[in-house]
Amino acid sequence: MARYENTKIKEGKVIRGSSHIPYNITSYRTTTYSSIPKTDSDLYVITTTGDRLDNLAAQFYGDVNLWWYIAKANNLTFMTIPVGTRLRIPGTTQYAIGI
Repeated sequence: MARYENTKIKEGKVIRGSSHIPYNITSYRTTTYSSIPKTDSDLYVITTTGDRLDNLAAQFYGDVNLWWYIAKANNLTFMTIPVGTRLRIPGTTQYAIGI
């Protein structure tokens, strides 16, 4: 599941410089993700040396691209985490779909 799979795309034209030639532009609209409620199926891990969110996502979800889902569940902003950090691994990825 790609992080931007459900993100809407905005397309338009802009004019740059003095040539007045229009250029096509494409950008992603803002995607909002719901909060991830705690459930009985959540797992908790204590990080060790070398742990990274992408590796943990691969281990628990089989997809390195879901690193951001673990980060969101734990209010993290970096992929690298200090040794000894207690992380919640959501038991399901059903809330990884943006709106």
